[in-house]
Amino acid sequence: MKQLPNIITLLRIAGSFSLLFCNVAGVAFWVLYVLCGISDMSDGWLARKLKCVTRTGALLDSLADLAFVACCCWQIISVLNFPNWLWIWGGAIVVIKLINQICALVMYKKCVFPHTLANKATGLLLFIGVPLTLFLESIIPIVIAAVMATFSAVQEGHFIRIKKVSLPNQNYINNKK
Repeated sequence: MKQLPNIITLLRIAGSFSLLFCNVAGVAFWVLYVLCGISDMSDGWLARKLKCVTRTGALLDSLADLAFVACCCWQIISVLNFPNWLWIWGGAIVVIKLINQICALVMYKKCVFPHTLANKATGLLLFIGVPLTLFLESIIPIVIAAVMATFSAVQEGHFIRIKKVSLPNQNYINNKK
C-alpha cells in the first residue's frame, strides 16, 4: 500500500510516453491526458494521506511531470500557432529553471525540485490551459499559465538560493542563525 503513490507516478510516466503514439485530435490522446493529469494530482495527496512521502517519490513525481510536459509539447507543438514572443517567453522560463538546477547542483550537489504552491498552480493552469487554448483557438489561457510559470520559476530559484528547499533527512534548510 505504501508504494501505491509511486506506482501511480510510474503509470503517469508510461501514460506520458503513450501520448507520443496518439493523434492530438483523437479521443485516446485526451483520455490519456486527463488520466495523467488526475494521477499528477492524486499521487502526492495519496502519499501524504498514507504517510509515505519520500524524497524518491518527490523526485519521481518531478520526473513524471517533466515527461508529461515534454511529451505533450512534442505532440501539441505541431498544432499550435503561437506568436514568436510566446515561444521566446516559454524558452526563457526553461532557461530560468535550468539555471535554478545549476544553482542547486552547485549549492547542494544534487538536483532540487521544490514542490511549491506556485509550481502546483502552474501545473494546474497548464493542464487546463492547453486544451482551452486548442479548443478555443485563443492564446489567453496559455498566457495566463505562462505568467504563473514565470512567477513559479523565479520563486523556485529564490527558494533554492536562500536554502529554503527540502533535502533528504531535513525538513527545510534555512540559512538563518
